[in-house]
This record gives sequence, structure tokens and C-alpha cells, in this order.
Amino acid sequence: MICKTRVRRGEYFDSVTLLQIAQDMLRLPGVADAAVVMGTPANKGILTNAELLEPASDTATPDDLILTVRAESADQAEAALDHAETELRASGTRQDGDDAPEVRPRTVAAAAKRFDQANLTLISVAGHFAADVAVEALESGTHVFLFSDNVPLADEIRLKTLAREKGLLVMGPDAGTAIVNGVALGFANAVPHSPPAPGGVGIVAASGTGLQAVTCELARRGVGITQAIGTGGRDLSAAVGGMMMVDSLKALQIDPDTRVIILISKPPAKEVAEHVLESALASHKPCVICFLGARQKDIATPGVIPAATLELAAAIAAEVALGGDPEGVRKSLKKRNKDLRSQAYKLRATLGEGQRYFRGLFSGGTFCYETQVILHRMLPGDRIYSNAPVNHDDRLSDASVSLGHTAVDLGEDEFTQGRLHPMLDPTLRNRRIAQEARDPETAIIYLDVVLGYGVHPDPAGSAAEAIREAQGLLAVEGRTVVFIAHVCGTNEDPQNLKVQEARLRDVGVVVLPTNAAATRLAGYLLQRIDETYGNQ
Repeated sequence: MICKTRVRRGEYFDSVTLLQIAQDMLRLPGVADAAVVMGTPANKGILTNAELLEPASDTATPDDLILTVRAESADQAEAALDHAETELRASGTRQDGDDAPEVRPRTVAAAAKRFDQANLTLISVAGHFAADVAVEALESGTHVFLFSDNVPLADEIRLKTLAREKGLLVMGPDAGTAIVNGVALGFANAVPHSPPAPGGVGIVAASGTGLQAVTCELARRGVGITQAIGTGGRDLSAAVGGMMMVDSLKALQIDPDTRVIILISKPPAKEVAEHVLESALASHKPCVICFLGARQKDIATPGVIPAATLELAAAIAAEVALGGDPEGVRKSLKKRNKDLRSQAYKLRATLGEGQRYFRGLFSGGTFCYETQVILHRMLPGDRIYSNAPVNHDDRLSDASVSLGHTAVDLGEDEFTQGRLHPMLDPTLRNRRIAQEARDPETAIIYLDVVLGYGVHPDPAGSAAEAIREAQGLLAVEGRTVVFIAHVCGTNEDPQNLKVQEARLRDVGVVVLPTNAAATRLAGYLLQRIDETYGNQ
């Protein structure tokens, strides 16, 4: 095999274009692997692990474009690179046909004038342009759903301060999910809306996948939502002060259709948590709060119900909304956990000596965080390394290489600069599955699979192909690895929950309904391993 690389200096293309061109290269004769990415450190690490990084890429910066290919011959490699260059040039010159019925607005202000009934603007542009576009939207009198990531903190504060002055909401930046008046924004799922569905649960979340997990679990329990508002992950930091969570909470408190409210976040800054709790108590509506990793006693206040996991938050809210017994939910989950412990005992017998580590490959940042929180509690003597760690001292020095127990958030900015989010393009995770399988110390490979609008059309099918390849590598070495996954979605999603779960089970993956359940199974299995080999 021959590897060839070209670097285009100071050229930026959107990640959808880069993905399409890389996929086109893979279909060319003799091409075994290819990538078209920006020259970020994370992307270089990925190319190294895929054996695609050539010396020509060493000097590439995050503003440079790397085209690289591995092919059967030098001529085929050069042909593939020529094809990619041609496609890049074409992508910059394509225009709408002359017979287009009307000229599209080129600014937010122009669009707001044309669609004068619209009151929300969705923004998805490169992070360094996003703030100016969002200001234009706010000045035009619309709420903002800011999907863009890599937006500076100072810009976020400026935008949310302006929005508050105008009585508007800024969802984001890096807002992955929202469902407003039954309309899904970003990565959202097909869930029942209330009314007419019973329930009436309103959600505010500083987490996209956390919001998805809760809405899907409510749907599984037959409970509808009123509104699901994503604030962006930094909203509850001391710098931002929880502006959008508090304003969204107040809106749900006066919404006549909302009966129960759920708040979701990683642990907020202390003063922000106090402010949010005060706001939660300002109405008669019950409020379930899931601050992942926070001490429950810091949340337990009369009128507020703490929940340690996303599944528990959804289950409690569903019971309260339908007039059931929240304590019955806790008892049911405890019984479920006993069954998982028994299942872990059987799985332990499939692993060999020396296989002892957990490798979690996440597309959802909140799932990655929740898993770390649960494993820390189940394995108090072990470290859980991550590029988005619960404990600062457990940060990976190189996110492309696992160390001990590892939980990697592949949706972090370091992996998404210049390329698509893993919910859209699973290529990075598929490569990482094989990488982790090659490590003889790997015991568990853990996956979250997220369904919904706007994401990959068959994420479980894509993962299943990578798992089959990894299992082939393992079979040659006479080893097995336990694959554990959960699928976040509903049967009404375009990908269909049951179909996606079946694809994973067909390749031997242990599939559980929630991230908490799947993580607990992994934790019980790791406890069994520690019992055998000691906590080294």
C-alpha cells in the first residue's frame, strides 16, 4: 500500500463538504482509506492511528486542509488526490440555477423581513462568525438557536445579556437539541407533545444528549413534553450565571400546559446552583433536578426532587406528571440493578487474563460525563481517564490514545474542528473501535448510539460493521471483548429504535435501554475483574 498526502494552506471548507469528498475517494479504484480534514492536533492524532499521517502533514495548522489517501499504487493514490482537489474547487463555485424562483436572503435581517411571522433563528456557521450573526438575529427580534460550537465565552455572555434585555432566549452556543412547540431543532427525537399527549413535562437542559435521553425515556413511559429547551453547556458556569436556564425556567413556570419541570446540567457553579434553586422554588410546580455528579443533599429542598441520573430524572417526572409514586420508581431500578449484577457475572467468564479496562467511545458529551460519575461511584479505587474528565487530574494527555479506564467524548471541540460531529459522521469512532480492540488489556468497548432528526441515517448499522471488523481481529488472536451499548431514541425516529437495537444485538452487543443501565452493567463487570486480579 502507498500513502500520499497533500496540504492546502489557509483553506477552509465546511465539514459536510469534507465528509462527502472523503467518502467519494473511498469509492475510487484501489483506495483502501482516505481522509480530508483540517490540520488540528486531534485530527493529526487520528490520522496517525489510522496510519494516514505523512511527513507532509507535520507543518499543517488548524487553518490548513490535509488530503491523504492510502491506495494499492502510487498512481491510484495520486488519482484519488486529484479527484479530491477537483471536487473542492467545484464546491466553491456551485451556485443555484438561473431559473430559481426567487433569490434567497443573504442576511438574517433580510430573512426576518421576508418571513415576518418567524420568531426564531437557527444559526450553524463557523464559530468565529456565529456571534455577529446571532446579534443580527436578536436585533431583528427573534430568539436564537445557536448550533455553532467554538464560540468564545465572552461572545456567549454578550449574546445572552442582549437577549435578556430584549426578552428573548439564546439557546447555545453549542446547542445540540431543542424541541419548541413540537418542532425539533438540531439533534432531537420524535417524541409525543403535550397536549394532546398526557403528562406535560417541560425541560431545560445545559446538555443536548441529556435532553435527548430524558425526552426519549419520557416517551418510552408514554409521557409527553411541552417544551425542551437547550441552553448550551456553559450556561451554568460562574461566568455566564445560568441566564438562559433561569429565564427558560421562568417561562415554563407560567406555561399553563407544563405540569412538571426537569432541569439538567453538570454541577453548576455554587452561586449559580443557589440562584437556580431559588428560581425553581418560585412556583408551585414540582421540579426534578439532575445535576450530574452533584451531591444530592445540596439539591434536596422541599419542592425540589433530586435525581442522580438521567433515567431516574425522567422516571420520577413521569410518575409525578401521571400522579404515580416516585418512590416506586427507585425500588424498580434497584431491582433492575440486581439483575445487571447477575448478568455481569456471566459475562466475566468470556474474558481472559489481563483484560481489565473499560473503553467508552461516546458521541454524546453528557453520556460520557454520566458514565464517569457512575463508574467513579462503583469503582472508587480506579481512575477514569477522559478528554472531558469529571476530575481534572484524570484528563488524557492525548485524546486519541486511551489510558487505563477511558471514556472519550468524540464530540468535543478538539475532534469537531473542521469535521462533522460523530452523530453525523461515525468514521472516527469506527476507527477507534478497531484501535481499542487491538489493545490486549481492553475488556469492555462501550458505545452510545444516538438517533433522531439530523443525525446519521443508520448509526447502529455503521457501528455494527466496525464491530464485525474488530471481532475478526480478536478472533485471530483468540480473544473476545464485551461490547456494551445503549440506543437513545424512539420507535418513531427516522432510524427506528427497535431496528437499531437489533442491528447491534445481531453482532453480539449487549444492549440496554439507558446510559445508566448500560454503565452499571459495565461497572459490575469491572468489579468482578477487580475481585479476580485485585485493584492494581
